[in-house]
Amino acid sequence: MQNVLVIAYYFPPSGGPGVQRVLKHIQYLPEFGWNPVVLTVANGDFPARDESLLAKVPPDIHVERVRIFEPYALYRSFMGAGSATPIDVNVIKKESQQRSVKERIAEWVRATFFIPDARVGWLLTGVPAGMRLIRRFNIHAIYSSSPPYTASLIARRLHRKTGLPWVAGLRDPWTDFLTTPSRWFIPKAIDRHLEHSVLKEADAVECAWQGIRKDALRKYPDLPPAKFHHIPNGFDSSDFPSAPPPDGRRFTITYTGSMYGRRNPAGFFAALESLIGRGEIDPRMLHLRFVGRFGAEVQEMFAAASFRDAIEQIGYVPHEQSVAYLQQSHALLLVVDEAKESEEIVPGKVYEYIGVQRPILAVAPEDSAIAGLLQETGGGSVAHQSNVEGIAAIIRAWYLDWSEGRQHYQPKLDAIGRYERREAARSLATLLTKGAETGSAAGSRGEDKVPEA
Repeated sequence: MQNVLVIAYYFPPSGGPGVQRVLKHIQYLPEFGWNPVVLTVANGDFPARDESLLAKVPPDIHVERVRIFEPYALYRSFMGAGSATPIDVNVIKKESQQRSVKERIAEWVRATFFIPDARVGWLLTGVPAGMRLIRRFNIHAIYSSSPPYTASLIARRLHRKTGLPWVAGLRDPWTDFLTTPSRWFIPKAIDRHLEHSVLKEADAVECAWQGIRKDALRKYPDLPPAKFHHIPNGFDSSDFPSAPPPDGRRFTITYTGSMYGRRNPAGFFAALESLIGRGEIDPRMLHLRFVGRFGAEVQEMFAAASFRDAIEQIGYVPHEQSVAYLQQSHALLLVVDEAKESEEIVPGKVYEYIGVQRPILAVAPEDSAIAGLLQETGGGSVAHQSNVEGIAAIIRAWYLDWSEGRQHYQPKLDAIGRYERREAARSLATLLTKGAETGSAAGSRGEDKVPEA
């Protein structure tokens, strides 16, 4: 058994889809010869918390939690917001939305001084803690999970100091992505330099979706394509609860996750308004369940809908309960952000949608990675946000199937099974083993040689 240092900001009790990838990696890596040692934060300002996930962390895995300077308390104070105000769902907006003077000032500060992100203060505690763990546990390789991209910078520094092989994990692209602040030229150049150095110096780059690899090679054609490896997200069927079937009295469509800014239900709501207006759907027979965190503009859409009585809004719930809501549905709604990256984005939660085997309505580009995944797995149908009639046609067909007792959904079970989380951990273990073997053969150590335990 070899030891790998896992550097991740989003780790239990953090909630949300980002934490699942790392959590499942550490659960299954020991089956493939790697014992994780986790470096995370003690006082993270997480958009969502899920205390139930702490029970999923294997008890024999060492987790080191170090303090970090989090600037969001200052941001909330400046904006006059409550201490529990979620940052992401209320800050990230569409370009067309008006920003207040305070919001513009806060965005300029974020774009100018927090490079690569607002967690950059973790470098002060993360690097010394990482070195202590490397010495204490005789670490053989390093794995970092980003965003936040500060985790990559901590790993880069430890890699430089020790010469240990390093796999840099990316769940999203770094610069010029839809969540990247609009930086002016000097901070933008610094951010691009940091991104390029991480991608260049890492022994391998693990990408959660293919678009991350394409984005990196487009920006930096000097990088070798062979170092980028697509390890998709997935689902863990062992986590699925024994939930009762959906209530047959109403046609239930469920959405889980966050929704704000360029990820919103405008096209889906327009399709429903059209179907109801034409008398093709009885709103009293609809149950639209939205589970998670929603920005103010989405809340306004809920309130303005003519079918608002059919909408059930549920706040953030523990992961297992979220999966149970999916199981208790006739269909699932997935909305991909309206952005230049839309054709490549593959939200991690789509795999759990596929895993529970309910038909998925994906509001996304019709020639996209999501469309390809749904075709591969028989998971559902896709219509572009602007294609209101296309969205309406999918809803109408599924509603009629439900009302007449038919079932046309036929998932491809073999294809779905390939996305179990254990397979992703197997692929990561292969990268770590290859890096460790290469490092041992080279016999290299970094500037601060780490003695063997």
